[in-house]
Amino acid sequence: MADTEKKKEKDRLLEHSYDGIQEYDNPMPRWWVLTFWATIIFAGLYTLNFAGIGTGSGRIAAYEKEMAAFRAAHPSPAGLTSPEKLLALTKDGHEVSEGKKVFVKNCVPCHGPDGGGVIGPNLTDNAWIHGGKIQEINATITNGVLAKGMPQWGKILKPEEIDEVTTFVWSIYGTTPAKPKAPEGVVVAR
Repeated sequence: MADTEKKKEKDRLLEHSYDGIQEYDNPMPRWWVLTFWATIIFAGLYTLNFAGIGTGSGRIAAYEKEMAAFRAAHPSPAGLTSPEKLLALTKDGHEVSEGKKVFVKNCVPCHGPDGGGVIGPNLTDNAWIHGGKIQEINATITNGVLAKGMPQWGKILKPEEIDEVTTFVWSIYGTTPAKPKAPEGVVVAR
């Protein structure tokens, strides 16, 4: 029996030697190899959206359908507030002061405490990059300007907070900030 054990051990040893160290030939367990091949087959079927894996017309179509249902259930606040209502809110001192609180909390790093502009543009002059009408200001705040680093505040703030910030920005027009940034954009007459 000792001879057969020595023969099995010798068969398991690989023929090469490195620094006097020999290596055993230990194959992977069968269950491990089968799991490996099963994952490869599953990935191929999942990519092809084979029957029984995935749903209906495909994962992308299901995603688009769910996103459309979400958008229908949660309409974007953009455009919900009419220009007339926004202009009426600008005359309400409470709305403007609430807008100032939201502005100080969220907008000061880019526009400065007085709206004179830091990274973002000056909000006190009559030059506007994305439109200076009250509904355009509201839309810019709501939708953001991702290319310039302004987030979509419509996804972060409540619709009434966006309206309040809009009224505050509208109210600081014509004020004189301490260090105003040079005008940027198109001049819009009020």
